[in-house]
Amino acid sequence: MPSKMITHFPWAASPFIMNAPMEGFAGGELAAQVTLAGGLGFVGGTTNLDKEMEIASSIISKEPSFGNYTGKTFPIGVGFLVFITDIEKVLPSVARWKPKVVWLFAAKELSALQTWAERIREVTGGESQIWIQLGSVATSLEVLKIAKPDVVVAQGSDAGGHGIDQGAGIISLLPEMRDAMNQNGFEKVPIVAAGGIADGRGVAAALTLGAEGVVMGTRFLASEEVRLPDDNYRQAVLQGKDGGQYTVRSQVFDELRGPTIWPTGYDGRAVVSASYRDHLTGASIEELRSKTRQAEEKNGKDYGVQGRSAVWAGAGIGLVNKVQSARDIVFEVRKSAVETIEAARSRV
Repeated sequence: MPSKMITHFPWAASPFIMNAPMEGFAGGELAAQVTLAGGLGFVGGTTNLDKEMEIASSIISKEPSFGNYTGKTFPIGVGFLVFITDIEKVLPSVARWKPKVVWLFAAKELSALQTWAERIREVTGGESQIWIQLGSVATSLEVLKIAKPDVVVAQGSDAGGHGIDQGAGIISLLPEMRDAMNQNGFEKVPIVAAGGIADGRGVAAALTLGAEGVVMGTRFLASEEVRLPDDNYRQAVLQGKDGGQYTVRSQVFDELRGPTIWPTGYDGRAVVSASYRDHLTGASIEELRSKTRQAEEKNGKDYGVQGRSAVWAGAGIGLVNKVQSARDIVFEVRKSAVETIEAARSRV
């Protein structure tokens, strides 16, 4: 039976698949194509939100299947990094577009999530859903009480990019989070899974664990529509194998160009680079910054295992082997997930 959650998304197909709102990477083109494939596309909303939403709108408006869409909200989601985003600067855009979902992540204080949720509901007339990305059971319960999100995004520690520095993989985090939510009166709040999911098998596993939908980030780094600094970044992703060895979680990646701006308690998963290997052998942060600066001044940002610039990617990187359109990624992963579930049923 399809997830009840997708009844709020009349264009959606099951299993429900989303792209992560990767700031600087997930723009209007990527988001539009994911939505048009029956998923929910997200843009990273810290900068140029109106521009990205206009790009998405121009693509969606040309699609015959969306020609008669009459929803009160725009069928795209927007993600905000709460700790660095001035809410007053983005609220006019949120009010203008009324995105289907506003995804919140990384507040310095949990009370900020309550403030954001209240203001967004105010300017959208309660039409835009609030999704909040969380990585621990205790924090999820506290945030549910104060911010009342419509959906919790459970991010496991296999995720690429940023997350809490003391977390668990989705296979243990999600069931425990679901149990705790059920026991504390939040049984009707759906959970969406993120972190290490890169193919249909991961989607099937997440659904079995209790997720109502899944988010993929690293898989979409190999999409035609994603925005990357250069092709070397993409090649570093495509060449990745054995994700637990090829990538690692560390705070050092955020320190390479200066003191990290991230709040205490967060780190990030990226490709093991020359900078990280030097870090392991005892190089000081000043030395790492100097080497990174010199390398970038000489050759530009140098990505990959021999480079010094961070390539944010998850532990599922070894499952990302080819460049595809975002639509094809969604269709392929969805089909594979259904086949995986059917195959598993035959073994029970």
